[in-house]
Parts: sequence; structure tokens; C-alpha cells
Amino acid sequence: MNRFFEFLINHWALSGLWLALAAGLLAYLNSKTGSSLSVHQATQLINRENATVVDVRERKDFDKGHVVDAVNIPLAKLAERSGELDKKKQDPLIVVCQYGQQAGEAVKLLQERGFTRVSKLAGGISEWQSQNLPLVR
Repeated sequence: MNRFFEFLINHWALSGLWLALAAGLLAYLNSKTGSSLSVHQATQLINRENATVVDVRERKDFDKGHVVDAVNIPLAKLAERSGELDKKKQDPLIVVCQYGQQAGEAVKLLQERGFTRVSKLAGGISEWQSQNLPLVR
């Protein structure tokens, strides 16, 4: 560990550059995916503010189990079908996918189309299931 600190001190320019690149990468990834909600925050938003859940998984996965009253618009068709959600532009939307990885792309697309309160569910449906929350089949 002493050698690590010695390296940092002797090569302060390289260390600073590495930290700046890491911070830039984190900022880029954060701006690309939008805000995330935990399962607890999502259930509160659904119960208190009547948030709409938008499930971007394919129909066959959606039919295996989804959040109650979720709207299924597959990610591949979201750009052309986002008009179905126009009545909810000012309402909270929670975007859900299987593992929470594809939802960021959907959040960004919806924000570009004027939706102001869009978030993704961190961990996706997998996290929802692991918390033993109900799914509708």
C-alpha cells in the first residue's frame, strides 16, 4: 500500500488524469441513463402519485409477469408508440425492463419527447421479484 501512495505522489499528473477520466466516464454514463428509483421508491410513487409503469420488455416476457397496470411498449417500438403516453407527459413514469439495463435508453428517449418525470426501476423486474412484490400474469 505504501508503494501505491508513493506512485501517486511521484506521478501526480498521471493520477490526476486518471481520476478526471474516471469522473468524466461516470458523468457520461449518468447522463445517458437518467435517474433511477429503488423498488421502495417506485412503489411509493405508484401508490401516492399514481405513476404509470412502462414495461419495455418484449410481449412474451411481459406476459410471463409484470407490474399491475403496466403498459407494455417494447423498446424497439418505443419511438413510434410513445404517442400512446402523450396524455401522461406531466405525470410520473417508471420505465421497467428485465434487469434495469435497457430502461435507461427508454428514459432518455421519453425525455427527448417531452416527458418530464421519467425514471427507471433500478434492477428491473428481477429486483422487483427478489423483493417478493406481486406480478400479474
